[in-house]
Amino acid sequence: MEINIREIAEKDYVEVVQLWKDVLGVRNVTSENFRVTMDQMIRAGNYKTFIAILENQVVGFISIIHALAVGSANGYLHITGLAVHNEFQRHKVGTKLLRYTENYAKDSGITSIILCTGMKRMGAHTFYENNGYDKDSYCFDKIIKID
Repeated sequence: MEINIREIAEKDYVEVVQLWKDVLGVRNVTSENFRVTMDQMIRAGNYKTFIAILENQVVGFISIIHALAVGSANGYLHITGLAVHNEFQRHKVGTKLLRYTENYAKDSGITSIILCTGMKRMGAHTFYENNGYDKDSYCFDKIIKID
């Protein structure tokens, strides 16, 4: 099973949107809002989405943002999404996406990566811990209603 990883291209959007929905359960992601957001992210320049390809099929993705932080010379990477098609989970696809991202960080002089995952996603917690990530904080969020 030869998995190749590369940066996302427009032709990959439909398959990645499906992974957002099916694997991560994010139902409000559509092809249209994904395309608009990807255009904005590409223009901003500090976002990347890498995809895992097996036999011309997208089987996983990881989305990151390079953020700045006071006291951190080169900032950090924040993983904002990671999903692997259900049929390919436990086949090292997620690990390969993490390693690719870690090498990207290293090549960019970035020494820290953070991520958040749902409290009930115990399998994801184990996956990240098995890949050397420490559970050292809680993430909080709040929906702001715009009138």
